[in-house]
Formats: sequence, C-alpha cells, structure tokens
Amino acid sequence: MVNEEQVPRVLSDLVVPPSGALKTTGNPFEPYRLVDGAGATIGPAAAFFAELVACGRPATTLRSYGMDLLRWFRFLSALGMVWDQATQVEARDFCRWLQVALKPVRPHWRYPDGGGPGSDATPGAVRENPGPGKAPDGDRYAAVTVAHCESVLRGFYDFHLEAGTGPMLNPFPLARARGGSRAGAHHNPMEPFSGQRRGRYRPKVVTRAPRAIPDDQFDKLFAQLGSHRDRALVAFWVSTGARASELLGATVADVDPGQQLITVLRKGTGVLQPLPAAPDAFVWLRLYQTQVSGLVPPGRDEPLCGRCGARSGP
Repeated sequence: MVNEEQVPRVLSDLVVPPSGALKTTGNPFEPYRLVDGAGATIGPAAAFFAELVACGRPATTLRSYGMDLLRWFRFLSALGMVWDQATQVEARDFCRWLQVALKPVRPHWRYPDGGGPGSDATPGAVRENPGPGKAPDGDRYAAVTVAHCESVLRGFYDFHLEAGTGPMLNPFPLARARGGSRAGAHHNPMEPFSGQRRGRYRPKVVTRAPRAIPDDQFDKLFAQLGSHRDRALVAFWVSTGARASELLGATVADVDPGQQLITVLRKGTGVLQPLPAAPDAFVWLRLYQTQVSGLVPPGRDEPLCGRCGARSGP
C-alpha cells in the first residue's frame, strides 16, 4: 500500500540516464532482447517476451512492449532499485515522471552529427502542425504512450505474479472501486459486463477523430504522382485502408480484378485477408503492368508493383 503521509519524491532533480537498450536478434523465437547498461540480458523481460511469443504476438508487439519496459528499467536504474522490489510508490512516481519528462533526443539517420530539421527547437515547445488530421508533435510523451506503458507494465507484473517470480503485489494496481464497494456488486446477471476497471495511474486518453485529408488536397496530391505505379499504390491504399508495407508485399497472384479484391498479409495477425478496392486502382495497376511488360520478370509470385520499386515513365 502507498503511504499517503510519505514525502513525495522530488522528480525534478531525477536524472534518468539512457542506459540499456532493446536489441533485435533476428531470431524468430526471440525477436527482441532487452539488455541493461552492461549489455547483459534482463531475465524477467526475456521470460515475458517468451510468453508473448507463445501467445502468438507478432514481433512488432514485442518491440512496442519492449520500449515500455526499457523506460521502466531505466527509471528503476536511476532510483537504484531492483524491479521486484518496486512498490506502488515507484509506479506512481514513474507515471508522474513519464507525463512531464522530455523524450530522449536521438540523432536523425540523415544528420548523425546534429543540425537536422527541428533540432534547434526550444525544449518543451509544441512544434508546428504537420498537416490536416494530425496532432501537433511535441518533445514530451503523449497521453496514449503513457497509458500504453501503464498497461504493459501492469501485464508484465501480472505475469510474474502468476508465475511466482515477482513481488507479492502488483505495483500498478487497478483503480479503486467507487464507494469502496465490490466491482460489479449490482450487476444484472442477464446483461454482459461493461468492462473492467482501468489502471489507477493510467491517464485519460481523448478519443481522436480519424485522420482525413480534404478532397481538393488529395486531388492535388494525386496529380503530382509521377507514375502509374504510384497512382495504383495510392488508389489501393486509400480504398482498402491497408498499410503501405502490406500493399508493397502483395504479389501478382494476390490481385483479383474480377471480384475487385486484393489479398494482403496483415501486419498484426499475420494472416492473408482479401480486401475490396476501388475499380480505379485496378485500372491504374493494369496501365502500369502494360507499361512495364517485358521489362520485369513475369510470374504470379512476382511483386505486384515490380522489384526494387521499378518505374517506367509517367
């Protein structure tokens, strides 16, 4: 339990060094590995990753969870505390720190020595709006990042609590029940449950409107495309809602113009899913295929839009 009379930790003087890292291994059984400042593998995180792989979570999920664990272990390292000795006090202070701390600045791959766009921005200042439908970016963690981190860490300690390898109490508890009563005490058994309680230290996340671009700006963007290949990809991307990486991984055999379907490998589930697309997308694709006929190897297993992004005129 958190002692309410305890003097809060002065987080403004806390320096969290960028120790440790999340490293990719290239091993499908262990896609990512969390290491400490000395380069040694953090065993509790490795066990949690193994559980995620066994549950069928993709490598992208392991990377997302690993970044949250990396922030937590860096915070504990700054406090000089072991992970299984953390209490609700440390969890509360971590969520406080995460909501006001500055994100670590990493050099841009094009500007390793600094001097990249936005490098001279004032710390704490909100940057310019990147475009319609996108929230302005800043140098502090967003509320969705803090909420995701709290959920991941609560699941991390729940896993070790069930395995008997962690602390006896989860440092990231659920919110207190209203009025001190039992959750669901007056629930009608004939109706489904509305949901579980949220995390006690989980910030409220505002529901964002879907990103959109005005029709006139989209028409200008489409007119600037320099090849039938790009027009086909953009038309598929807009009409199907698939990710760009999913469309780029499609092959010639994945296109069914008769039923106006394109089959992609979903990033999250890793399964093939046919998606309906606009007729214009298949028209632009056919124009591109006619244009590069004889320039690229034929075959149903060939990439949908050529190898290495091959282009051939407008």
